[in-house]
Amino acid sequence: MISEQYYKGITHCLETILKTQKEKMEQAAKVVANVIKQDGIIYMFGCGHSHLIALDNFYRAGGLVNVSAVLDTDLMLHNGAAKSSAMERMEGIMPHVLKRYCITPKDMLFVFSTSGINGAPVDAAKYAKEQGIPCITVSSMAYKEETSRHSSGKHLYDFADVSIDNCVPHGDAVMHIDGIETPMGSVSTAASSFITQSVLMEGASLAAEAGAKPPVYLSGNIEGGAEFNKSLIEAYLPRVKHL
Repeated sequence: MISEQYYKGITHCLETILKTQKEKMEQAAKVVANVIKQDGIIYMFGCGHSHLIALDNFYRAGGLVNVSAVLDTDLMLHNGAAKSSAMERMEGIMPHVLKRYCITPKDMLFVFSTSGINGAPVDAAKYAKEQGIPCITVSSMAYKEETSRHSSGKHLYDFADVSIDNCVPHGDAVMHIDGIETPMGSVSTAASSFITQSVLMEGASLAAEAGAKPPVYLSGNIEGGAEFNKSLIEAYLPRVKHL
């Protein structure tokens, strides 16, 4: 069964992350904990399919309330997929996008890009560094030898306070199916979501140990969930742009 082979491909990636990225994830969790303790906001940005990682952690049952997804229509697939790919390669966009979110040094920014070579995500991390905003990047070191498309010649990880390797193979897809020339079965969304969810939970745990109260959503589809979330939404509505 192809599903069994794909399962092995995904789990191999996740196991590699656990074996090789534990220290980096712990470092990132400490940054998250500090932001929670400072009552800051955790911003998340990715272009194209990488924006799914930001959405996976935004306004989510069991997720932190102080997560703000950075969502720019021109860099998302629904407003023209090929156009968004072209714009992802451009420099100069992200400072204008990020300024609209009013991110401060007591906040933090996650930037997701498996290749880590395109202008927009590299610019986002560069902007964070220049503004003194803690920045965690998630990308694949399999692209380390690829030429950066950013004028600095640098990759995404070069501007990170903590850079985490999502251990995704070059080209993302892990399945080679008979009769089909092109590989199938991407793993980057599962890998990057696993990393980010893990880091946020670890950070919340560290903050709680220090006496903070991490704000976490209940599912709105269980009894009492909507009522539980109401006060959280009201508290963060002025602070989280897309609530």
